[in-house]
Amino acid sequence: MAAVALVDRGPFRVGESPVWDADNARLYWTDIPAGTIHALDTDTGRRQRWSFDEPVAAFGLCRSGRLVVGLRESVILFEPATGRREVVATLAHAKEGMRLNDGKVGPDGAFWIGSMDATGIGAPAAQLFRVAADGSVRILAEGLATSNGLAWSPDGRRMYHSDSRGEMALWAWDFDPLSGAADNRRQLSIVNETLGRADGGACDMAGNYWSCAPSQSRINRFSSEGALLDWIDLPARHPTMPCFGGPDLRTLYITSLAGPPGPEQERLFPYCGGVMALNMETPGVPVARFAD
Repeated sequence: MAAVALVDRGPFRVGESPVWDADNARLYWTDIPAGTIHALDTDTGRRQRWSFDEPVAAFGLCRSGRLVVGLRESVILFEPATGRREVVATLAHAKEGMRLNDGKVGPDGAFWIGSMDATGIGAPAAQLFRVAADGSVRILAEGLATSNGLAWSPDGRRMYHSDSRGEMALWAWDFDPLSGAADNRRQLSIVNETLGRADGGACDMAGNYWSCAPSQSRINRFSSEGALLDWIDLPARHPTMPCFGGPDLRTLYITSLAGPPGPEQERLFPYCGGVMALNMETPGVPVARFAD
């Protein structure tokens, strides 16, 4: 097993959406059902937390210094210093009980976020949205169960996306980093519980795609064409999403789910519900910012 450090023990029920703020040497992440955003200043060790009255699905950095945040069905701008909130868009769900899920800011400066349909009623109805700063919304994919895995190649010309449940596939799209146009979706890989279903993802500067595999307690590394290159076993039963950070973008931060307590879990997966870090040889792709 690769050397894995524990950044924050939590435990967070559904630790997700780690985001690295290079300007302030700060790592953010969320606990989705708790409706909280957490921040750690890696230079000073200072920790902060902000609470919302509904699930916080995902978020990203803004050019203004604010955060763009996906809640249950709305996307808002949030100013951490004052708590001020401003609604950007509301995304209608096809069924009651659905919520937003994995999201990131793309190279085009828009917020890309998908939804999650865990209702078990009828055909899956989750979607993938592009939310622009002016509040306009474009739907890129439909009929998903759990939209996930958003990440972009180093040149911004390829977007990765997955469905963690339904089709359980990893896709690539041709992407225009200026306009945000995405087309020519093609399947790169079939993922499953044995390989490790694809959860959150991130790209490194070599063009590889790193995908958390919560069904196998590891993170998989795929080539740009979807070939499984290798993986790293993790001391958390269900890792959820990676992001590259640190001063040289060679630290891979990974969030995870809290698991049921017990001696076996404590022995085999002591970091369940925590935020982890690994040192990597290849740096990651820098984080994009919302064009607010």
